[in-house]
Amino acid sequence: MLVDRYDPQDLFTQIPGLRLQFEPVLAHLDRLLDDEPLFQEAKAALAHRSSHTLTRGRHATPVEVILRLLVVMRLYGWSFAQTEYFVSDSLVLRQFCRVYAHPVPDDTTLIKWSALLGPAVLERLNQRVVTLAQQLQVTRGRRLRVDTTVVATNIHAPADSSLLTDGVRGIGRLLKRAQPLLAAVGRVGKALFRDRTRSMRKRSSQIRRVYRSKSLDTAAKREALQQIYAGLLEVAQQSQQQAARVLAALQEAGSAWGASLAPAGRQAARLAQQLAAWLPRVAQAIDQAWRRMIAGEAVPAAEKLFSLFEPHTQIISRGKAGKQVEFGRKLLVEEVDGGLISGYAVLPTANQDGGHLGESLARHQAQFGQAPQLLTADRGFYSGPNLEQAAAAGVQRVAIPHVGKAPPARQAVEKERWFRAGYRWRAGIEGRISLLARRFGLARCRYHGETGMNRWVGGGLLAHNLWQTGRVLAARQAS
Repeated sequence: MLVDRYDPQDLFTQIPGLRLQFEPVLAHLDRLLDDEPLFQEAKAALAHRSSHTLTRGRHATPVEVILRLLVVMRLYGWSFAQTEYFVSDSLVLRQFCRVYAHPVPDDTTLIKWSALLGPAVLERLNQRVVTLAQQLQVTRGRRLRVDTTVVATNIHAPADSSLLTDGVRGIGRLLKRAQPLLAAVGRVGKALFRDRTRSMRKRSSQIRRVYRSKSLDTAAKREALQQIYAGLLEVAQQSQQQAARVLAALQEAGSAWGASLAPAGRQAARLAQQLAAWLPRVAQAIDQAWRRMIAGEAVPAAEKLFSLFEPHTQIISRGKAGKQVEFGRKLLVEEVDGGLISGYAVLPTANQDGGHLGESLARHQAQFGQAPQLLTADRGFYSGPNLEQAAAAGVQRVAIPHVGKAPPARQAVEKERWFRAGYRWRAGIEGRISLLARRFGLARCRYHGETGMNRWVGGGLLAHNLWQTGRVLAARQAS
């Protein structure tokens, strides 16, 4: 049963000789997290774990503890296991997380609870924190600067051989789980569960030797690589056929099992669902490798698959020194005065930043009730429709430089003092993005799937906004 809180205690008074206390920023965070709408939003999300979470069963970890533990985890960049260890080991963090002398929940418990805080919930929590900051006069929302960054997915560098090997390896894992279920009913033979991962790895090592060879010219290397890839594709197709037959057997067995084998039936259904999702990705990897390495076709980036485990990964070309292309998702970041991220969005497609400026203005108006007085962004956001949208929304000044050579009228505007000052202020968002990547984990997503990407981004920005609000309040109090 879900409970709100443990009975309050003060661990600091129990050991007076140590003179324990919160640091200034943590003290303000402690008060911010006492906000009742913030608490109720988190409770409503956690109550969806099961239909009777609020009314039945033994007492679960309190909502207050879960929320604070997840904030601490992202605040210090810890994993779930590290969060459990360090909070258990610290009286200050025990007091901050309101665990007191109770056992700190296991990392597996935290993982299960955190999955209930979906992207929409985290977005509402972020909106509430920005509202609190507005009430505390940390920000007034008069200035808005917009930029994009890349959040990398947790994948290895994509290559056709590695994608094929990953596909066969994933099939091997699923077949290994399905074997005892289907062997119990004697529906398929043992040969159908053969794992071909080792065969794929042997051929992949041959590719590396060909690339390193100095005795072969370009034409000979091309011919050798085509022969190796032909073998890789053959093995991958054999695994694909095995998986298709096992999938059919699982679906048949799952429908035939009665109530006495309900757990086995549910397991078969889960495996069938995983295989059904995995096989199209493997088929795409096979088709992609054949087109590129056998047919010599240039596959467009929009049709490429870069990871079987994270199929939502996109290739993003930003032309940065030492990092011409990146693999992940483009993130739109909206920062207001006070250093808070008032809005954000994981963009559906890369390399189209400027088309989302209207959405940023709409989010700002919904949050603050009015348009910003100053809107600034880099030249990638400049377009006639964007300027018209800003004017229609009521933005007084738009500091976005013209793309290419500007006409005389635009040049005169860009030379005005307010424009140059506004565009100088825009540069600060680069530092904010660097902070988000270094301290709050937005350099690389550690969760799986597109939903996981949104959860990872939302959790990091929630921790940042709480920290930034506490930091401004602590500085104000000190002065």
